[in-house]
Amino acid sequence: MLNANQVTVMLPVKDLERARRFYERQLGLERGEAKPDGKFVYRCGGTEIALFPRPGGTKAEHTAVSFKVEDIAAAIRALEARGVAFADYDLPGFKTVEHVCVLGSEKAAWFQDPEGNILCLHEDLQ
Repeated sequence: MLNANQVTVMLPVKDLERARRFYERQLGLERGEAKPDGKFVYRCGGTEIALFPRPGGTKAEHTAVSFKVEDIAAAIRALEARGVAFADYDLPGFKTVEHVCVLGSEKAAWFQDPEGNILCLHEDLQ
């Protein structure tokens, strides 16, 4: 029923201007559109990312958004050149090498936006 419908990811932010600078400058998303209800919406690969002001924010313990990329190493280098800091992990069964963890059928790397939302890059393995 909903297969053909566009998806909008809702991300709470404490400081909309700071978040917008990150999404536009560091991630390189094209300037989005302000909505009358205070949200700021970016179009991204057929979906939307909506930043909405929330005074206390809400920090999830899980990945809020994952961007599918063709070459994760190249995407990491490009984002690091724009000032994005990637997380590294060394846990039992979960270890990153050069910021990348292989998880079954994909590679993944994580970083946070300035609001504490956990974002991810992932590359499907062939």
